[in-house]
Amino acid sequence: VQLQASGGGLVQAGGSLRLSCAASGRADSSYLMGWFRQAPGKEREFVAYKTVRGGYTGYSDSVKGRFTISRDNAKNTVYLQMNSLKPEDTAVYYCATRTSRAILSALRDPSTYYYWGKGTQVTVSS
Repeated sequence: VQLQASGGGLVQAGGSLRLSCAASGRADSSYLMGWFRQAPGKEREFVAYKTVRGGYTGYSDSVKGRFTISRDNAKNTVYLQMNSLKPEDTAVYYCATRTSRAILSALRDPSTYYYWGKGTQVTVSS
């Protein structure tokens, strides 16, 4: 599975961006899609996940209520709508996927994901 993330950019605090992650290859075998981010000098952290079937979603506490993950099955694309952006949201954002089932408690762990796309930079100015 190959993943291509896009949609990053520079935005003022309070603004919005929508990230996209297009999957190709064995994209129809994806079980789980996730978004992670990594700021300079920090570890990669979980942002959101969505199971392809079952519709389970999860968000980190830091983005809950501001970010929304969604998926267009026909396009094999997952989106991350980011509203009310804050400077602390500045990071490189990565999408990732897994092609087999996993327990819910593991879906926030980067090691759960098999395939990763190259990141897209999001910069929020104050």
